[in-house]
Amino acid sequence: MKNVCLFLDSPFTEEACEKNSDVFTSSSSFQQRLSYSTLGDLALALIDGTVYEIVQGLLDIQHLTEKNLYNQRQKLHCEHQALKQDLVRKHKDALQSCKSHNLALLKSNQQAELEALEIRVREEQRMMDKKIVAEMDQKVIDQQNTLEKAGVPGFYITTNPQELTMQMNLLELILKLQQKESQSGVL
Repeated sequence: MKNVCLFLDSPFTEEACEKNSDVFTSSSSFQQRLSYSTLGDLALALIDGTVYEIVQGLLDIQHLTEKNLYNQRQKLHCEHQALKQDLVRKHKDALQSCKSHNLALLKSNQQAELEALEIRVREEQRMMDKKIVAEMDQKVIDQQNTLEKAGVPGFYITTNPQELTMQMNLLELILKLQQKESQSGVL
Protein backbone atom coordinates (compact mmCIF):
# COMPACT_ATOMS: atom_id res chain seq x y z
CA MET A 1 0.00 0.00 0.00
CA LYS A 2 1.21 3.47 -0.85
CA ASN A 3 2.06 5.57 2.21
CA VAL A 4 -0.61 8.12 2.98
CA CYS A 5 0.63 11.50 4.12
CA LEU A 6 -1.64 13.14 6.65
CA PHE A 7 -0.57 16.61 5.59
CA LEU A 8 -1.47 16.51 1.89
CA ASP A 9 -3.66 19.62 1.95
CA SER A 10 -1.86 21.45 4.75
CA PRO A 11 0.98 23.94 4.90
CA PHE A 12 3.41 21.18 5.86
CA THR A 13 6.13 20.36 3.36
CA GLU A 14 6.58 17.09 1.52
CA GLU A 15 9.75 16.67 3.57
CA ALA A 16 7.69 16.73 6.80
CA CYS A 17 5.35 14.13 5.32
CA GLU A 18 8.23 11.84 4.46
CA LYS A 19 9.72 12.31 7.91
CA ASN A 20 6.43 11.18 9.53
CA SER A 21 5.68 8.37 7.08
CA ASP A 22 6.76 5.63 9.49
CA VAL A 23 3.95 6.68 11.86
CA PHE A 24 1.45 5.68 9.17
CA THR A 25 3.06 2.55 7.77
CA SER A 26 2.57 0.63 11.03
CA SER A 27 -1.22 0.96 10.76
CA SER A 28 -1.90 0.24 7.12
CA SER A 29 -5.17 -1.65 7.71
CA PHE A 30 -6.35 1.25 9.86
CA GLN A 31 -5.39 3.71 7.09
CA GLN A 32 -7.32 1.74 4.51
CA ARG A 33 -10.51 2.46 6.48
CA LEU A 34 -9.83 6.21 6.61
CA SER A 35 -10.70 8.35 3.65
CA TYR A 36 -8.31 10.99 2.35
CA SER A 37 -10.92 13.51 3.40
CA THR A 38 -10.87 12.25 7.01
CA LEU A 39 -7.06 12.27 7.03
CA GLY A 40 -7.04 15.81 5.64
CA ASP A 41 -9.59 16.95 8.21
CA LEU A 42 -7.53 15.35 10.95
CA ALA A 43 -4.40 17.13 9.71
CA LEU A 44 -6.23 20.45 9.81
CA ALA A 45 -7.51 19.75 13.33
CA LEU A 46 -3.96 19.01 14.51
CA ILE A 47 -2.24 22.07 13.01
CA ASP A 48 -2.38 24.43 16.00
CA GLY A 49 -1.61 21.81 18.68
CA THR A 50 -4.86 22.32 20.59
CA VAL A 51 -6.06 18.79 19.87
CA TYR A 52 -2.79 17.41 21.23
CA GLU A 53 -3.38 19.33 24.47
CA ILE A 54 -6.99 18.11 24.66
CA VAL A 55 -5.96 14.48 24.07
CA GLN A 56 -3.20 14.77 26.69
CA GLY A 57 -5.68 16.27 29.16
CA LEU A 58 -8.17 13.47 28.51
CA LEU A 59 -5.40 10.90 28.92
CA ASP A 60 -4.36 12.46 32.24
CA ILE A 61 -7.99 12.46 33.47
CA GLN A 62 -8.38 8.84 32.39
CA HIS A 63 -5.23 7.79 34.24
CA LEU A 64 -6.37 9.59 37.41
CA THR A 65 -9.80 7.98 37.15
CA GLU A 66 -8.29 4.52 36.63
CA LYS A 67 -5.94 5.01 39.58
CA ASN A 68 -8.81 6.21 41.79
CA LEU A 69 -11.03 3.28 40.80
CA TYR A 70 -8.17 0.83 41.35
CA ASN A 71 -7.57 2.31 44.82
CA GLN A 72 -11.27 2.04 45.65
CA ARG A 73 -11.27 -1.62 44.62
CA GLN A 74 -8.09 -2.31 46.60
CA LYS A 75 -9.63 -0.62 49.66
CA LEU A 76 -12.72 -2.83 49.35
CA HIS A 77 -10.50 -5.90 48.96
CA CYS A 78 -8.54 -4.96 52.13
CA GLU A 79 -11.79 -4.40 54.02
CA HIS A 80 -12.98 -7.85 52.94
CA GLN A 81 -9.69 -9.44 54.00
CA ALA A 82 -10.00 -7.77 57.42
CA LEU A 83 -13.60 -9.01 57.79
CA LYS A 84 -12.53 -12.56 56.93
CA GLN A 85 -9.60 -12.43 59.37
CA ASP A 86 -11.83 -11.08 62.14
CA LEU A 87 -14.37 -13.82 61.52
CA VAL A 88 -11.69 -16.54 61.53
CA ARG A 89 -10.28 -15.13 64.79
CA LYS A 90 -13.78 -14.99 66.33
CA HIS A 91 -14.44 -18.57 65.24
CA LYS A 92 -11.12 -19.79 66.64
CA ASP A 93 -11.82 -18.12 70.02
CA ALA A 94 -15.31 -19.60 70.13
CA LEU A 95 -13.98 -23.09 69.33
CA GLN A 96 -11.46 -22.87 72.16
CA SER A 97 -14.10 -21.97 74.74
CA CYS A 98 -16.80 -24.31 73.41
CA LYS A 99 -18.01 -27.31 75.38
CA SER A 100 -17.68 -30.59 73.48
CA HIS A 101 -21.43 -31.25 73.40
CA ASN A 102 -22.01 -27.91 71.54
CA LEU A 103 -19.13 -28.35 69.10
CA ALA A 104 -21.16 -29.70 66.14
CA LEU A 105 -23.72 -26.91 66.43
CA LEU A 106 -21.00 -24.26 66.74
CA LYS A 107 -19.16 -25.56 63.67
CA SER A 108 -22.40 -25.60 61.68
CA ASN A 109 -23.20 -22.02 62.69
CA GLN A 110 -19.65 -20.90 61.90
CA GLN A 111 -19.82 -22.52 58.46
CA ALA A 112 -23.11 -20.70 57.74
CA GLU A 113 -21.58 -17.42 58.97
CA LEU A 114 -18.52 -17.91 56.74
CA GLU A 115 -20.69 -18.71 53.70
CA ALA A 116 -22.83 -15.61 54.35
CA LEU A 117 -19.68 -13.47 54.49
CA GLU A 118 -18.37 -14.99 51.26
CA ILE A 119 -21.69 -14.23 49.53
CA ARG A 120 -21.59 -10.66 50.84
CA VAL A 121 -17.97 -10.23 49.67
CA ARG A 122 -18.75 -11.58 46.18
CA GLU A 123 -21.79 -9.30 45.88
CA GLU A 124 -19.89 -6.21 47.03
CA GLN A 125 -17.05 -7.02 44.59
CA ARG A 126 -19.56 -7.53 41.78
CA MET A 127 -21.20 -4.19 42.58
CA MET A 128 -17.79 -2.44 42.70
CA ASP A 129 -16.81 -3.97 39.36
CA LYS A 130 -20.13 -2.89 37.88
CA LYS A 131 -19.54 0.65 39.20
CA ILE A 132 -16.03 0.67 37.69
CA VAL A 133 -17.31 -0.44 34.28
CA ALA A 134 -20.07 2.19 34.37
CA GLU A 135 -17.60 4.94 35.31
CA MET A 136 -15.17 3.92 32.57
CA ASP A 137 -18.01 3.75 30.04
CA GLN A 138 -18.98 7.29 31.09
CA LYS A 139 -15.34 8.41 30.66
CA VAL A 140 -15.39 7.06 27.10
CA ILE A 141 -18.58 9.02 26.37
CA ASP A 142 -17.07 12.16 27.92
CA GLN A 143 -13.93 11.73 25.80
CA GLN A 144 -15.93 11.17 22.62
CA ASN A 145 -18.06 14.22 23.37
CA THR A 146 -15.03 16.42 24.11
CA LEU A 147 -13.21 15.36 20.95
CA GLU A 148 -16.35 15.77 18.84
CA LYS A 149 -16.86 19.30 20.20
CA ALA A 150 -13.18 20.04 19.49
CA GLY A 151 -13.85 19.17 15.85
CA VAL A 152 -11.67 16.07 15.69
CA PRO A 153 -12.92 13.98 12.76
CA GLY A 154 -14.11 10.47 13.53
CA PHE A 155 -15.22 11.29 17.06
CA TYR A 156 -18.84 11.09 18.14
CA ILE A 157 -20.67 9.23 20.87
CA THR A 158 -20.95 5.54 20.00
CA THR A 159 -20.88 2.13 21.64
CA ASN A 160 -20.32 0.24 18.37
CA PRO A 161 -17.19 -1.91 18.87
CA GLN A 162 -15.84 -1.27 15.35
CA GLU A 163 -16.33 2.48 15.68
CA LEU A 164 -14.72 2.43 19.15
CA THR A 165 -11.74 0.56 17.71
CA MET A 166 -11.48 3.16 14.93
CA GLN A 167 -11.56 5.96 17.52
CA MET A 168 -8.89 4.22 19.62
CA ASN A 169 -6.73 3.89 16.50
CA LEU A 170 -7.25 7.58 15.75
CA LEU A 171 -6.17 8.46 19.29
CA GLU A 172 -3.12 6.23 18.96
CA LEU A 173 -2.27 7.97 15.69
CA ILE A 174 -2.69 11.40 17.28
CA LEU A 175 -0.44 10.39 20.20
CA LYS A 176 2.20 9.01 17.82
CA LEU A 177 2.13 12.22 15.81
CA GLN A 178 2.38 14.29 18.98
CA GLN A 179 5.37 12.25 20.12
CA LYS A 180 7.01 12.52 16.70
CA GLU A 181 6.48 16.29 16.55
CA SER A 182 7.73 16.86 20.09
CA GLN A 183 10.88 14.84 19.29
CA SER A 184 11.51 16.94 16.20
CA GLY A 185 10.78 20.19 18.07
CA VAL A 186 7.74 21.19 15.99
CA LEU A 187 5.47 21.65 19.05
